Amino acid sequence: MNQNPEQLARDLIDEKLESSGWVIQNKTQINLASHLGVAVREYTTDVGSADYVLFVKGSPVGIIEAKRMEMGQTLSIVEEQGEDYANAKLKYLNNQPLPFVYVSTGEITKFTNYRDPKPRSREIFSFHRPETLLKWFQSEKSLRSGLLDIPELPILNLRDCQIDAITNLEKSFKDFRPKALVQMATGSGKTFTAITFIYRLLKYAKAKRILFLVDTKNLGEQAEQEFMAYLPNDSNSKFSELYPVTRLKNSFIPDDNQVYISTIQRMYSILKGSELDESAEENNPYESFQPKEALPVVYNEKVPVEFFDFIVIDECHRSIYNLWKQVLDYFDAFQVGLTATPDNRTFAYFNENVVSDYGYEKAVIDGVLVPYNVFTIETKITKEGAQIQMGERVDKRERLTRKKFWETVDEDVAYSGKQLDKDIVNPSTIRNIIKAVKENLPQMFPDRLDKEGKFEVPKMLVFAKTDSHAEDIIEIVREEFGEENKFCKKITYQSQEDPKSILSQFRNDYYPRIAVTVDMIATGTDIRPLEVLLFMRDVKSKSYYEQMKGSK
Repeated sequence: MNQNPEQLARDLIDEKLESSGWVIQNKTQINLASHLGVAVREYTTDVGSADYVLFVKGSPVGIIEAKRMEMGQTLSIVEEQGEDYANAKLKYLNNQPLPFVYVSTGEITKFTNYRDPKPRSREIFSFHRPETLLKWFQSEKSLRSGLLDIPELPILNLRDCQIDAITNLEKSFKDFRPKALVQMATGSGKTFTAITFIYRLLKYAKAKRILFLVDTKNLGEQAEQEFMAYLPNDSNSKFSELYPVTRLKNSFIPDDNQVYISTIQRMYSILKGSELDESAEENNPYESFQPKEALPVVYNEKVPVEFFDFIVIDECHRSIYNLWKQVLDYFDAFQVGLTATPDNRTFAYFNENVVSDYGYEKAVIDGVLVPYNVFTIETKITKEGAQIQMGERVDKRERLTRKKFWETVDEDVAYSGKQLDKDIVNPSTIRNIIKAVKENLPQMFPDRLDKEGKFEVPKMLVFAKTDSHAEDIIEIVREEFGEENKFCKKITYQSQEDPKSILSQFRNDYYPRIAVTVDMIATGTDIRPLEVLLFMRDVKSKSYYEQMKGSK
C-alpha cells in the first residue's frame, strides 16, 4: 500500500513478464539454467544497473528499462537510455549488443528490435515470450528486414487497380508503416488482391502466420473458398497446398498453420478464453451482436501478442471500433484494412495511409462495375403508419411458431411504419410493394423478353427484417408472380435447407430467380448474376447501405 511509483510500475512489469512466460530473479540469486526465459533485476553493466536483463537459454538477448507510470507520456525520451544499456557490457559476460529493448511503465510498453532496418519503437500489449525472442535471436533476418526482399510484382492476370493496390501496399510495408488501408470497390477483386499480397508475404518476407479477419461467418466461408481456389501465377500448386489455411470454428487455435480465417467475434472470444456459439457469427456485429458484458481483453498465453505477423481486416469500415478494437490492439502485427466504403473513422484508424483509392465511380468508368439506378417504392402506411380500431377482430400470430389465433382488439392500436413486420404485420403493404416491383421490372429491363414474349425476371435479392417477415415475402412473391416454390427461396442460417446449397443455386442455376435473406448475404458476397436489390428493411449504416448498393 505504501509503494512508491517506481515500485508500482515494477510490480506491473513483473506481472506481465510472468504471464508471458518469464521467470524473474534477483541479481543476488541468479540461476540462468532454471528456465528458458529469465529476467534478472538490477543486473550490473559497465554503464550502471539495468532494470531488467532478459536471458534466453542462458544468453542475454534484451533489456527492459522501467519507468514510473507518470512517464508514459515521455517514454520516447528514455529510449536512448534503454539502447545505452543494450550496448553495454554485462558484468561477468563478454556480450555483443543486445537487440531487443523494451521501455515500460507496466501500463504502456514500447519495443524496439535493433536488428530491424531503421529500428523504430512500437507500442505492444505485453512482452514477447522467451521462445519468440529465441527464434528472433537465432534468425538471420527480422521480419522487417525480410520485407525489403519482396521483389517487383508480376502483373500477369491482374487488373490495373489490383496492381496499384499491391505495389503501393508493399511499398508501405518496406517503409515499415504499421497500418495501411486498401479501398477497392466491391466487385473489383479485393479478396483476390489480398490473397495475392498474402502469398507474397509468406513466400518472400517469410511471414510466419497471417490472420484474415472478417465479421460474419458467411464472409469467412467465402474467403476460405477463395484461398483454396487461388493458383499463384508462379506455381502449379494451389495456395492451400503451399501454405496451410484454417478457418477457426471453435476456441481451439492450432499453431501449425500459416493463414487463419476468423470472425472478429470468435477471435475476441478466443482471447477471452470463452466459447462462442456459431449463431453469434452470422450477423454483422455493427448491426446486431454485442456480448452481455464488454470485458477487456487480457493476456492469453495460448495466443501471445506475437502470434500473427499480419492481420488483414475485411470490411474494416464497420467492425473494428469500440469493443472489437481490443482484438487489433492486442496483437503485435502489421494491419491491412480492406473496404469499399471507408468513413472518417476508418481513415483515422489506419493513420490515413491509403495505399489504394479505387472507389465505385472509378470502377464504373473502367467497366469493372456497372452503374446502379435507385427505384423508390413508398406506401402510405410505411410513411404514416395506421391504426386498428377497437372492436376489430384481428389475426394474431406467435413470433416463432407462426401459430395464428383470433382476438378482438379492446382498444385502438396505432402503429408506425417502423413497427411493420415486427410488431404488426400488414400483408397488404408487402403485397403492394411486390406488385409495384413486378409491374415496373419490364420498364427497368426492357430487353428481357424471350422468344415467346415472356418477361424473364432478373436475379433479385430481397432484404427482410426477420425470418417471419421473409416467410411472408416469399409467399406473396410466389403468388403475385404466379410461380412455383423454386422461383423464390430464402437464404438464411435459419433455412431448413442447407443455406450454402441454396446460395450456390442462386449464384449458378436458373432458379431461384428471387432470393430473400435476413442475415446471411450482405456486402462482399459474390453473386455475379444478381441485378436487383430490394430493401424491405432499414440499414442502420449509411456506408453499409452505399456498399450494398454498389456491390452487386
